[in-house]
Amino acid sequence: MEATLIPNPRDTNATILLMGLRRSGKSSICKVVFHNMQPYDTLYLESTSKPTTEQFSSLIDLSVMELPGQLNYFEPNYDSERLFSSVGALVYVIDSQDEYLNAITNLSMIIDYAYKVNPNINIEVLIHKIDGLSEDYRIDAQRDIMQRTGDELLDLGVEGVELSFYLTSIFNHSIYEAFSRIVQKLIPELPSLENMLDNLVEHSSIDKVFLFDVNSKIYVATDSSPVDIQTYEVCAEFIDITIDLDDLYVENDKNKNESNGNNNSTNHKHVRNAPTELKSISHLSNGSVLYLKEMIRGLALVALIRSDERKGMNGVEEEAHGMVETIEEIDQDQESNQEKSLTIIDYNVSLFKESLMKIWKHSKLVQADQDVPHHQQDNPHSFHE
Repeated sequence: MEATLIPNPRDTNATILLMGLRRSGKSSICKVVFHNMQPYDTLYLESTSKPTTEQFSSLIDLSVMELPGQLNYFEPNYDSERLFSSVGALVYVIDSQDEYLNAITNLSMIIDYAYKVNPNINIEVLIHKIDGLSEDYRIDAQRDIMQRTGDELLDLGVEGVELSFYLTSIFNHSIYEAFSRIVQKLIPELPSLENMLDNLVEHSSIDKVFLFDVNSKIYVATDSSPVDIQTYEVCAEFIDITIDLDDLYVENDKNKNESNGNNNSTNHKHVRNAPTELKSISHLSNGSVLYLKEMIRGLALVALIRSDERKGMNGVEEEAHGMVETIEEIDQDQESNQEKSLTIIDYNVSLFKESLMKIWKHSKLVQADQDVPHHQQDNPHSFHE
């Protein structure tokens, strides 16, 4: 969808400006992240000739505006001041496989202007197309780009600007990880969301939990523990598997659907608790469990649940005390404990969903009335343990 060059002022804190030189990969990023295009299909995309924008509604109403690299936005024809003053994040894409000195100069000039107009703007730099570089060269390129950008800004007299750099490629999950962090900075309620997810982890047997935008696989929030890229990949791919399974279940007749859902011999459970609520549980070979539950506005909570290791005395001590159990009894005990754990998680996730709805409704009230402080929010429910 084409857009005017100037974003809507109502989208001030949720507009991402995507810039970079021609053929740096801006259009490919938009198509892969926000339209689920296969990376190899982007090879046939034509260069963007006009400013375009995409609107996405999730926890926040996000606008992503892509600007062609060949245009000079400092000409009198463009209202550059209004352009940069009305965006929350400037994302600049640098092709790491190409000569990037001109890109660094262009980036520095844009930062110089944008920061003067909007000191609160987030400056995000994607060192892109790293899939064609060796691991050592990626680090060298990142270090060189960061150093040269800093030197250029000093020459321009620009100080105090915080820049974030990301190594990205559309052929792996690095581009989703980068955009997740970029989008999170635009969510005013992020501290509350992280606190709620920390409470969920604390009161449930959960290792890691993400709040995903289902369409883009961007996680808008996660708990405070470090993000492991492999855990993210597993959780993100579980969304696709769940959606594919949901399509299969819809095609089956009701009786077959119910019989599959009640089959205890399978290691994957996929159920619709209500017409608008999707839930899926998958037992992994290492004993861990993947848990997905649909939230609000295209969001889904995905958690990695740790396996409960059997605690107690060792085999010799158990035998001495006449406490040796059969394999069947141990399996039954573990299955019972797991069911209890999932029941508690279900309850706590339901409370999280209620609180999430309150946060979203409150954010809409804040947008409607700018006099309402951002920090006033409904108290989230306490979790069951």
